[in-house]
Amino acid sequence: MNRNSMLEAVRDRVEPWDLIVVGGGATGAGCALDAASRGLDVLLLERGDFGEGTSSRSTKLIHGGVRYLEQGNLSLVREALAERGRLRNNAPQHVKTQPFIVPCYSYFEIAYYGAGLKFYDLLSGKQSFGKSRILSKKTTIERLPEVETEGLRGGIEYFDGKFDDTRLLLELIVNAVQHGATVLNYARVDYLSKTDDKKINGVEFECVEKGERFTPKARAVINATGSLVDSLRIRSDSDAERLISASRGVHLVFECSVLNSETALMIPKTDDGRVLFAIPFYEHVLVGTTDVPVDDPTRETSASEEEIDFILETMAGYFKTAPARNDIKSVFAGIRPLVKDGSARNTSTLSRGHTIVVDISGLVTVTGGKWTTYRNMAEDAVSRAVEIAGFSTGPSKTKELKLSHSFDFETIGLEQKISKEFDWTYADVVRSVRFEMARTVEDVLARRTRLLFLDAVAAVDAAPITAELIAAELGYGVDWIENQIEEFERVALNYSPKGSFR
Repeated sequence: MNRNSMLEAVRDRVEPWDLIVVGGGATGAGCALDAASRGLDVLLLERGDFGEGTSSRSTKLIHGGVRYLEQGNLSLVREALAERGRLRNNAPQHVKTQPFIVPCYSYFEIAYYGAGLKFYDLLSGKQSFGKSRILSKKTTIERLPEVETEGLRGGIEYFDGKFDDTRLLLELIVNAVQHGATVLNYARVDYLSKTDDKKINGVEFECVEKGERFTPKARAVINATGSLVDSLRIRSDSDAERLISASRGVHLVFECSVLNSETALMIPKTDDGRVLFAIPFYEHVLVGTTDVPVDDPTRETSASEEEIDFILETMAGYFKTAPARNDIKSVFAGIRPLVKDGSARNTSTLSRGHTIVVDISGLVTVTGGKWTTYRNMAEDAVSRAVEIAGFSTGPSKTKELKLSHSFDFETIGLEQKISKEFDWTYADVVRSVRFEMARTVEDVLARRTRLLFLDAVAAVDAAPITAELIAAELGYGVDWIENQIEEFERVALNYSPKGSFR
């Protein structure tokens, strides 16, 4: 998967594409794969790096959504559990079974959460990841040695899926290419072109890397830009109403000793009515998340002091040794594009379901949803585009489409680690550039590896060698290397709980 080859394919294209997908996150990648596997000529355009926004900043769960049971949203839970099972079947190399324990501090909690999770099992049907069960106090402590023991009565064990979001995203991108799609990151769509009768017939975009502009035509365009869907819709129709209410979710990352277990801990109810997870992830522990309304989803977001304190204070009630701010290795924040609902009290009660909207111009917008349901969202969006454009394609094939790829790559001489505390090597950097279209230090350290998400200081320390390896691959000089290091340090500040590296 070579970016220069992709760019050349766009330059050489004379005929309109069947479909242009704007947005290179989970939903956009899913749309590209769904459409390409139906035999359509697809062009995917992402203004930054693949997954740069929300799709790389998830809680790393493929799950039905235990919390949605309490809200009575059974249709969403059923949909998510069905998609969870399909994703495990189609990408078992990415989706792994993760045991969770809900620590209970009253016998009522044992009965209440035990019954709820048995219902969760029932809804899973044949796609179950494992049956829930009640655990004694002794077993709960053995499985979660760092749990608060005072008042503990026992626990409930249940099972869901865990994954690395950006690795799965790149798998989707690569598989879309294998089915004939053309994909470009750092391709910023600035305008939507229209026919004389005001119907969308293409886009105008700039290759951010080279400054070159393109005006590809298409028979259909899908807007899958996540938290930016409204800003793109307004370019099509200045009177378009907003579809989303944006919400920020924050996660903290600690060393594995904070949890000291391969079993995840689920805090069933926080002060704001959410659940909080502590999940093993790359020999660290990821804890989250929050739900705070965001006024302007087009701007880069970061964790507030209040959100960090909220997570730490909530953890203090469930861990026998409360983690401190100095224990945080990294902090990251993402924006959820939730479908608006005028009756919702706050963003935490908004549905995680998705919606498809077709503007008067023919622009197909897909928004809402979550990582687990990306495939179903993509199928619905592409089917709507197929209907509008009058394509004679068959139904979606992605319910049973296996995801896999491999690269033949010589790693001799590239075995050295980029950070002594992690396993990623020089070879991982070079592979990211040659085969996964990484163009910057942030691309590599945040999304091809996960170093920035695990340890902000270690990532900053790894930036110089990473920049040198990328520069050697792309033919850049010393000035580019220095600029990249400086830019990465600026980005990494948002991941540092201290706001500095000194």
